[in-house]
Amino acid sequence: MARSGDEYKEKFRPEDKLDAEVDAALEGVSMDALYGFDKPQEKQTADQQLKGIRKGRIVTVDEKKGEVFVDFGGKSQGLAQLMQFDEIPTVGTEMEFNVEKYDPREGLLILSKKGAAAQNVSWENLEVGQVIEGTVTGVNKGGLELQVKNMRGFMPAGQVDLYFQPDLSTYIGQKLTAEVTQFSREARNLILSRRNLLEREKEEAKQKMLTEVAEGQIRRGTVRSLMDYGAFVDLGGMDGLLHISEITHRRGRKPEEFLKVGDVVDVKIIKLDKETGKMSLSLKQTMADPWTGAEGRYSVGTQVTGRVTKVESFGAFIEVEEGLEGLLPVSEISWQRIKHPSDVVREGDTLRLVVLSVDPTAKRMSFSLKQAGPDPWANVTDRYALDMVVPGTVTRIADFGAFVELEPGLEGLVHVSELANNRVRTPGDVVKPGQSVKVRVLEIDKDARRISLSIKRATEVESAPATATATAPQPKKKRPQLRGGLEF
Repeated sequence: MARSGDEYKEKFRPEDKLDAEVDAALEGVSMDALYGFDKPQEKQTADQQLKGIRKGRIVTVDEKKGEVFVDFGGKSQGLAQLMQFDEIPTVGTEMEFNVEKYDPREGLLILSKKGAAAQNVSWENLEVGQVIEGTVTGVNKGGLELQVKNMRGFMPAGQVDLYFQPDLSTYIGQKLTAEVTQFSREARNLILSRRNLLEREKEEAKQKMLTEVAEGQIRRGTVRSLMDYGAFVDLGGMDGLLHISEITHRRGRKPEEFLKVGDVVDVKIIKLDKETGKMSLSLKQTMADPWTGAEGRYSVGTQVTGRVTKVESFGAFIEVEEGLEGLLPVSEISWQRIKHPSDVVREGDTLRLVVLSVDPTAKRMSFSLKQAGPDPWANVTDRYALDMVVPGTVTRIADFGAFVELEPGLEGLVHVSELANNRVRTPGDVVKPGQSVKVRVLEIDKDARRISLSIKRATEVESAPATATATAPQPKKKRPQLRGGLEF
């Protein structure tokens, strides 16, 4: 039966109530675990309780014996082998250790430096999760074969590294630290993972790095993988995306043209989300912008040399220096009409050009190829005169006639009415593109850049007596007359 509030107060004094709350809070908690773990009752139970990662302070380093003594507080001390350290540790340094077991005779915890391999490992004391060291002795298509003390182990290819390794043979002869993921004493089967250790190390480095990184920082990293859209760069704990648009100032290129896996690069952090750990990086923002001062180096009218980087239907993109690219419009490629820019220029061609415009703010520039050479229309009247008969090549046909090229960049029109003496239904019935013809100059308009030509009149001139075209026509002589006005 439940007691009332007054009955409860009478039954329990305040100090009794406090004791009851403390007892309830500590229910199931071991006093040994709370105040220390230097005197476990049973060896097996103690090992199970003590194993794990603990932080301690180095109190003594005995170089002769190769031992490091660590204090965990509460009369708990441990012993680690000096060979596990890359360099002799400094007394007073705090670091994390793996507790391997408890030695009741010495009253010490047997430790291994966090991340270091267990030294005296065998089939008898092997455990899942144990960190051990082995030497790579062979490779098969499934992974690596290792020798661990007197045991043979296997490491699947996917467990060798954080990233795909195309050539595992490079590991032969190397000593690798790995974690035991599976084993069978009876079958003498041992499966190892190096990736598990690397993932934990990377996660620790990531958490530390998240407290240090900020947008705008420039950091050094290693290219880990390449994709169509960019590259992933490891900054030493965190991976960031280097988008293709941020790799270089050059336009429309593939990442593999500039980077390869393993390259060390300095990148700028341009976007950071600390909650998700996602980063966007830029390589080109660590370089000088080639557009700065471009208007001074490439003023309008300047002749430059550029390389064709891409050809489109509307023109060709020209690079005059790395990261500085402009457009050569189709209308500025040739003085003559062309169907497609690829008829004149090809990717990789080096051209001599004239700068038409420069806009560093919009990062745009335009060029002219035809203006870099002589203008065939400039002195056209010095080379061609009315009624002159000259050879030409039919370039294209339209409903109203045919265009004939007299020389590169100089094209005239033969109207359909000037193709033949008879009625012409369609120009294609008389001439074909590429056909060589002779034409007569009917009209020249230098300002409008137009020449009117005739094929039929060129034929008339050719069929006439040579003197008719070579000499001017003579006045008609009067016949002698007899008296009475009769002619003879």
